[in-house]
Order: sequence, then structure tokens, then C-alpha cells
Amino acid sequence: MIAAFLPGQLPAAPRIAQLANADTAISIEAAEQAPRLTRLTLRGATPWVNQTDEPLPSRVEMNGVVQSVMWRLTPAACRFESTRIQLVYDSYSPRLRLTWDWRKRSGHGPFEHRIVIRNLSGQSMWLPLQPSFKFAWSVDTAQRLERFWVEKGADAPSSKGTHRDTLLEGDRWFGVSSTYARPVAHQPREMIPYLLVDSAGEPGAGWYLGIEFSGRTRITLERSGSAVHGEAGLNPDPGPYRTRLPPNGAYQTPTIFLGAFRGGPDDAGNILRRWVREVLGNPRTLRNPAYPTMVNNSWGSGLAVDEALAKRMILESQQLGLEMFHLDAGWFRGVGDWHADPVKFPRGVASVADFAHLHGLKFGLWVDWTQAGVSTAPGARNVNDPEVRDWLIRDPPNNWQHGEAFKGITMDVGVPAAKDWAGAELERLVTENHLDMLEHDGYLVAQGSSRSDHPAAAPEPKTLREYQDSGYPWVDGSNSTDVSDHATRAYYSIYEGLRRRHPGLLLELCNDGGRMVDFGSAAHGDYFSITDTYDPLANRRAFFDASYVLPPAMLESYVAKWPTPSLQTFRYMLRSGMMGWFSLMQDSSAWTAQQHAAAIGEFSLYKSALRPLIREADLYHVADRPDGVHWDGVEYYSQNLRRGVLYAFRGSIADEPAHRYLLRGLDPRRSYRISFHDRGPVAAASMSGATLMRDGIEVALSSPLSSELIFLTEQP
Repeated sequence: MIAAFLPGQLPAAPRIAQLANADTAISIEAAEQAPRLTRLTLRGATPWVNQTDEPLPSRVEMNGVVQSVMWRLTPAACRFESTRIQLVYDSYSPRLRLTWDWRKRSGHGPFEHRIVIRNLSGQSMWLPLQPSFKFAWSVDTAQRLERFWVEKGADAPSSKGTHRDTLLEGDRWFGVSSTYARPVAHQPREMIPYLLVDSAGEPGAGWYLGIEFSGRTRITLERSGSAVHGEAGLNPDPGPYRTRLPPNGAYQTPTIFLGAFRGGPDDAGNILRRWVREVLGNPRTLRNPAYPTMVNNSWGSGLAVDEALAKRMILESQQLGLEMFHLDAGWFRGVGDWHADPVKFPRGVASVADFAHLHGLKFGLWVDWTQAGVSTAPGARNVNDPEVRDWLIRDPPNNWQHGEAFKGITMDVGVPAAKDWAGAELERLVTENHLDMLEHDGYLVAQGSSRSDHPAAAPEPKTLREYQDSGYPWVDGSNSTDVSDHATRAYYSIYEGLRRRHPGLLLELCNDGGRMVDFGSAAHGDYFSITDTYDPLANRRAFFDASYVLPPAMLESYVAKWPTPSLQTFRYMLRSGMMGWFSLMQDSSAWTAQQHAAAIGEFSLYKSALRPLIREADLYHVADRPDGVHWDGVEYYSQNLRRGVLYAFRGSIADEPAHRYLLRGLDPRRSYRISFHDRGPVAAASMSGATLMRDGIEVALSSPLSSELIFLTEQP
């Protein structure tokens, strides 16, 4: 039996309590030596029953000696509230306090969980790795289970992208995430840190979990006999992992979220995307009806950008109806020297920002602020400066020179002095340059460090690997996860400070494209660059994948120059980047008059009809993942707005002039007005929701590599 308790009360045995919202309920048990999440329940479905306690740290190291830790529940310190359950366990030798925390932050969606360990001993100690969450769900050995996870679109999206397969007896799987995500041949891609498991036997009742952290994390899953085991949290490899816990200090595991759903990945995704918007998103950004913003980005001209080009692009942006000018790499004196190039921008960057504001546009700026270079100008972060050198992940090679004009050697912002400098430098950049948006690119979170005097653990010598990759120094070792942990928390603190001081500032998250796509960054930025490849197919693939778990308004596609021999292919190119956040990255002055007119029409349509749906509608993947050959598409539908849109894309194959899409999310009892945008009013019709979902709607396009937008409006 589940009971309710007053704040501060501990229930009598059995010590069981519950959190519940409109979707999900969890039950927890406060056992004497360890807590347990006992049940995860979808309303009206069979519960998932957990067989295992949450394992608490059994040892620490103090003064070079390993000490056992014995935990005991402290009833007087526990909290049982309608939105939060905190179980407190104490160790008396050594003196430690552990808080096992679950909370409900919304009336729907998942619950969050974290563990906080406080050192009350007055002496420094070393903690071993503590998983954020461990589970062993009971399952029938004959039960059919499926696993679903999503790759990051780093570099270029792979040919697979999304993975949905049967979870068989004996299967062992793990997925990892970091801000590096460099694709390696013959190895699995890094994942957006999210895993879904559903049961085909009870029509599609399942669970999902994710990690709200940008450091090195891992999710594991194994099916064995009558249980599905796994854990989520920091990645223990390479190891052995340990982290320093100073006197009176606290260590917190990465927060995870856990929820239940019925249906498939889209049904879970629609729950999760609403929750991300409500719980993790920036409320001020989400209240702005011009979010997501339409952007013109200077990288279409690469490093050649200067004041004259920037101002020309601002005027073109105004004519096209775009809303922000984004000055990308090429504006600065050098890597680590984030001041305007006096030759390219003799009046500084602020004068360009003011010009944009004068013409009704917001202004954004690219910066790779964690990188040091070789500039010797005052204020530059030079890799040979003794102070800066100590902040680097390792000493640079003798006479090191960077091979690219916009990359350097990563500074470890987990070092307090480096963090303080970075916070002050970003404040200067924002205020001096009159920024409305700041984009970070490059490797913000240090991958590893050879240093022994940084806050993170020093690497064990036998594990240390220092090497060169593309002319840049890198480090791997036993401390890599701890280094990334400290750097991630510093990054979050820096951005939280920026938001407090500049509540209207937009923050774009980029690291050579989609390497930083995760839920921790979603809580600290406003939108992601989701891939570093910008053709229509790559944009649609990256969007198809990431939109399963993150709000479409956060998913930015850069639309680069691409062959467009007809207006149909021109619209196809633009629309492939118009399903979420749209950024143009090409020289629009080279367009024909017809293309200009078409673009003005598309951008106007985006702002008036598409953006409201991108902001709040449910999303459905109503076709196979894009391959560029066959048809693909996605559907938006908003019950609140009572309208939606189908994005339909025809591939390159010549003998597929038509395709039938089975729509979702409609009311089978209602009728819907169907309007084909490119065909005009003559194509309007009315169809029932039942027909659209059962039989679908046929879309015909005469030319390969073309597209159509089909609007649906609920009839009175």
C-alpha cells in the first residue's frame, strides 16, 4: 500500500513512498542500509519492478589508506513531499552524508534523480565511481523487448542514425556520450544520452531514461534470465576512476531522468520534448514568439568575412525577412585573442552589431573561448605564457603552431583561475560587442589532462596517453572522466552567470557540429548546431535523429550552398533546414531574382505558419529515415492550435512520383481541411482523422529532389 506523508516524516515499516504525475508513478523504499526504487508505473499498465537496491559507495581512500564505509538511514533528515523524496544515509567513520534524491518538476513526464555525497570528516578523501542510477527490472523470459537509442550527428550523420532492435537473452550493450564524439571507423557512434526500452506484449508500454550532463557518460543494458540490468552515469572508462572530495565539500552524480510511456519512440518523445521545454528550457527564450529565430550566417564566405561583407549581408537579411545576423569565425585577431581584427573590422565588432540593430536584426558572434593560441597581443591567451600553459590539458610541443585559423589547444576550465578568466572574458565579449547571441564552438569540455596540479585527479602513469591528432595535442588517461566532470560543471557555472547578467542573451551550442547535443547543454543553452555537414540530406538526417528526444526549436540546421537547377530543388534545399531552427549559410547575393522571391516567400511562411508548430506541436516521424533516394518526411500536429503540417520530401529515384503518408496524432472523429501549399487552393480537400491515420494521404511530385508542405486544419 502506498501512503502519503507530511514533510519531514518517515513512514513506518515498510518504509515506502511514492511520487506521481499525470503520466508516471515511482515507488521508493527506504531500507536501513540502502535505498531502492521499487516500481516504475505507467498509469493503467503493469509496473516495472526493480530487483536491486541503489548501490552506495562501499569504500573511500584517505591518506593513502582504503577505508570501508557503512551506511545507515537517518530518519530525522529524510524528506517526503508531494514533489520530492530525499532519503539520507550517514556514515560515522569516516563522516559522510549521502542524500538520495528524487523530484517531480512537472505535472507530466519523467522524474529526476541524483545522489549527493558530503564530506563531514574534515579530511580530504578520494571517492570511487558512483553510478547515478542502477536498475534490474523483472521481466518474463518470453517477453519481447525492444531497445531504442539515437546517435549524435557529429561530423556527418551516419547512414543509420537511429537504432531500434530486439533485446534478446544474453544481449549486452552500452552507449557513451561526450562533447568529443569524433566518429571512428568500425566503432559505434556516440549517443545522445538517452535510452528507451518497450514491451511489444503490452501494447508498447515501456520506460526511458536520460542523463543531464555534458561530461563523459555511459548507459549500459543487459538482458539475463528474468531481469534487464543496467546503469546510467559517468563513464568509468578509461579507469580506474576516482575523484577528490575535499573537507566539507560535496560531490553530485550527474542527474538522470526516468519516465514511462505507452506507444513507440514518438509517443515517448512527445512526452519528453514537452518536459524538456518546460523543465530544462530557458523560460524567457520560450516566451519569445520569434523563437526559433531565422538567421543569416557569415560562414558561407568562410574566413573572408570583413566589415563590408557583414554589412552587405545585414542588408540582404533585412530584405529576405531574416531576423539575426551571425558573425562566424574570421572576425578576430587570432585564436585565444578574441578582439576584432583591425584590418577586417577597423571600427570593431560593436559597430557591425549596431548596424544590425539599426536594421531590425539581432546580432550573434562565434567564439571558441576555451582555446589558446600563439598570439602575443595584449589580452591574448598564448600557449607559451606560464599562467596559460598551466591551464592547458598538457604542455604544447616545442614551437607549436596551430594548423587552422580558428582552433587552438584546449584550456581546462575546471581550473578555477581558467574558469574565472573565461567568465570575465565572455562578459567582456557580450557587453563590448553588444551581443544578442553567443555561439561557442570547439572543444569546450577538456577530454583529459596530464596535469597533477589541477582539481581533477592526476592520471595514473601507466594509463596516460599523450598524442597528436591533426596537429593538435590530446590526452587520454585514467582521469579523463574526472577532468570532464570538473570542466562540465565549470562550463555550466559560467553560462548560468551569463544568463543571470544577460537574461535575454541567446546561447548557441556547437562543437564542430553536433558533438554537444545532450540534455545538460539543453538546460544551459538555447539551441544546438546538430551536424557539421550542411547539405539537404545531412540536415534532414540529423534533424530526424535528434528530434526524437529534443524540442525541434532547439535543433539548428545550417543551409549551405548546394546545386539548385530549378526552383523545386531550391525550395527542397531551404525546407530541408526549415523543420527546426533555420540558419542560412551561403551568399544570397548570388541568387537569381526568382530564387530571392521564392526565399522571401518561404521565410515568411516559416514565421507565420511553421514556427508556431515547431515551437509547441507534437512531432511524428511518418516515413523512413532520409536516404536521399526515397521519400521521407515528418509531421507536426498541435492539439492546442488544432492544426499541423506534413513536410514531404521526394528523393532522387526517378520511378517514385508519389508516396502515401500515414498521419498520426489526429482525432479520428474530426474532419481536417487539407491544403497543399505549392499547388495552391485548388488542391484543398477535407478528410477525416480516421482516414488520414488509417489510409494516409498521397503526395505526388513531378520532379525528384523536390518537396511539398501539406497543412492540416481541424474543421469546426
